Amino acid sequence: MFLIYKIIMYKKSLIIYLFFIVSVFGQEKKWTLKDCIEHAVKNNISIQQSALDSQTADINYKAAIGDFMPNVNASASHSWNIGLNQNITTGLLENQTTQFTSAGINANVPIYSGLQNQNRLSRARLTQTLSQLQLAKMKDDIALNIANAYLQILYNKENLKVQKEQLANDEKQYTKIDETVKAGSLPKGDLLDAKATVANDKQKIVNAENTLFLSKIALAQLLQLDDYKNFDIAEADYLVQNYSVMQEAPETIIDKAKQQRVELKIAQANVDIAQKDIKIAQGALQPSLTGFYSFSARATYSDRIVIENGMPVVAGPLPFFDQLSQYKGHNFGVQLNIPIFNGFASKYAVDRAKIAAKRSQNNLTLAQQELEKNVYTAVSNAKGAYNNYLATQASLDARKEAFTYAKEKFAVGMMNSFDYSQAQTLFVNAQSNFLNAKYDYIFKVKIVEFYYGLPLTIN
Repeated sequence: MFLIYKIIMYKKSLIIYLFFIVSVFGQEKKWTLKDCIEHAVKNNISIQQSALDSQTADINYKAAIGDFMPNVNASASHSWNIGLNQNITTGLLENQTTQFTSAGINANVPIYSGLQNQNRLSRARLTQTLSQLQLAKMKDDIALNIANAYLQILYNKENLKVQKEQLANDEKQYTKIDETVKAGSLPKGDLLDAKATVANDKQKIVNAENTLFLSKIALAQLLQLDDYKNFDIAEADYLVQNYSVMQEAPETIIDKAKQQRVELKIAQANVDIAQKDIKIAQGALQPSLTGFYSFSARATYSDRIVIENGMPVVAGPLPFFDQLSQYKGHNFGVQLNIPIFNGFASKYAVDRAKIAAKRSQNNLTLAQQELEKNVYTAVSNAKGAYNNYLATQASLDARKEAFTYAKEKFAVGMMNSFDYSQAQTLFVNAQSNFLNAKYDYIFKVKIVEFYYGLPLTIN
C-alpha cells in the first residue's frame, strides 16, 4: 500500500514538473527595445555589409604598409638551344642541342617617390576611420527605425485595447437596452441601433488587429526574423515625462550634435581623404628614387676543353653546383626616374583631385547646414507634438465627461440611443487620437535626444 502511494505521488510530481517545463518554454519571447536594437546590430544585412566594408578598409591599410617593404622576386629557367654550334673538338659547325640552367633573385626598395607611399598610408588610415563612421551611422539609422516601428506597435496595442473595451461596454449596453425594449420602455429602433453599434465595434477590432499584425511584421523584417506570427514585444505602460532635453535651446542641441553625430565626421573624413588624394597626385610630378639588388647564377651541360699535361683535352661539364658557385654575380645600385612629359596626365590628375577636394568641402558645408536644419526641425516637431498631445488630452477629458453625462441621461431615458452612440464614438475617437499624439510625441523627443547624443531608450 505504501509503495502504491509513493508511485502515485511520483507520477503527480512528474506531471507538475512537465507542466512547468511546458509553461515556461511554451511562452514566446517578448522583445524589449534593447533586445530589438542589439539583435539588429548583429543580424541586419545592411549593417553586415557595412561591417564588410570596414574589414576591406583594414586590409587596404595593411596593403599600404606593404608599399614601404622591398619587392623581392625569384626566378629560375632551363632552356634547350637547337641549331648550328661549333664543335669544340673539330672546330666545325654542327647541329647540336645545348642546355642551360639559370636562377636569380631580384629586390627593389622604394627610397623616395614624392611621398606618395606616405600619403597613401595616411589615406588608408583615414579610409579606415571613414568606414567605421559609416558603420556607426548605419547602426544609428537602423536603431532609429526600430524605435519608430516599436512605438508604432505600442500604439496599435493600446488602440486595440480601447476598441475591445468599447466593444465590451457596447455589448453590456445592448443587453440593458434589450431588457428595456422587452419591458416596453424603449422602442425597438433603439435596440437595432445598439446592435449596429456592436457590429461596428467588432469591425473596428478586426481592423485594429490587422494593423497591429502588420506593424509587428514591419519590425520583424527589420530584425531579419521569419516567425511573424509569434513575434511580439514586451508590454509596458509608457508615460509622457518631463524630458530634460526639451529644456535645452536649439543652439545647444546643435552644438552637441556637431560633436556627437557621425554625419559631420563622415563629411570631414571625406575632406581629409580628398586632401591626401591631391598630395598623392602631386607626388607623381616629383622624381623617384629606387634601390635595387640582383643575384644570378647559371650552369651549362656542354662539353669543355681543359689543358692536361700541356695538351687540350675534351672534358664533360663541371658539376652542377660547382657551376652555380663559379658562374654567379651580384648587381646593385640606385635608379633615379625624373618625370618630364606624359601628355599632362599627372597635371590633369592633380586638377581632378583639387576639384574633388572642393566638392568634399562643399559637402561638409552642406552637411553642417543640413544638420542644423534637422535639429531645428526635430525640436520644432517635438514641441508641436507636445502641444498636440496636450490638446488631445484636454479633448479626451472633455469627451470623457460628455460621455459620462450622456450615459447618465441615457440611463434615465432622457437621451435616445443614437445621440448616446454618437457621444460614445466621439469618446473612443478622442482616446485613439490621444494615444496617437502620445506616441508621436515620444518618438519625436527620441529624435531630439538622438541628435543630442543620448542613448536610444524608452522609459
